[in-house]
Amino acid sequence: MNNNLPVIFCAIDKPDLIAAKTLCAEISDVGLGIKLGMEFFNALGPQGVLEIHKEFPNTPIFIDLKYHDIPNTVASAVRSITSEFTPAFLNVHAAGGLDMMKAAKAECPQETKLLAVTILTSLDEQAIDNIGYKENLNERVVQMAKLAQNAGLDGVVCSSHEIESIRKECGDDFILMVPGIRPAGSDINDQKRTMVPKEAIDKGATHLVIGRPITQSNNPKQTAEEILKSLN
Repeated sequence: MNNNLPVIFCAIDKPDLIAAKTLCAEISDVGLGIKLGMEFFNALGPQGVLEIHKEFPNTPIFIDLKYHDIPNTVASAVRSITSEFTPAFLNVHAAGGLDMMKAAKAECPQETKLLAVTILTSLDEQAIDNIGYKENLNERVVQMAKLAQNAGLDGVVCSSHEIESIRKECGDDFILMVPGIRPAGSDINDQKRTMVPKEAIDKGATHLVIGRPITQSNNPKQTAEEILKSLN
């Protein structure tokens, strides 16, 4: 699947706008997209997102806020966040249910790919058992992915460990945005379900989210270039 968007979105989770812009300049220069998540948004708000968009208008942005609330509230949030510019990607949480995802999709601009978060990559089998899920982790993720597809969403955010199962159930045109990616030798930090970039792409990932291995590098641009080279 080729949707003409960057393969890698770099997580710019910085609460400082100047530091965020510095990182964005380095990674957008080599063809990566930008992911702005909760740490950035809670510190700098919608205005911070607009500042990044205005300074890097040609760099695709993934707004990663994992909306999860009643359908009307999520629909309003989607309408609000897309009112002044059109992000490349936006996400909701699949656990919000079919009606919530349909409501979000109805308010999402056609040019924005709406994704559903399945199970966080920081969770493992023991963690989801503690939450109370009856199915095993893979079954739960696939179930959520199928629900998101039925709601009309463009794809899901899933770990690399579920790529092949989702591809089998949801087909080749379903977007799989995969976080928890760690280049060989990187610290996995708080992630539980990880994989190296090339393997995730070979298994069928559409896009990869990579944060700390790039942003905490002494040379983020060089690290990003090396990761891109490893995919070829």
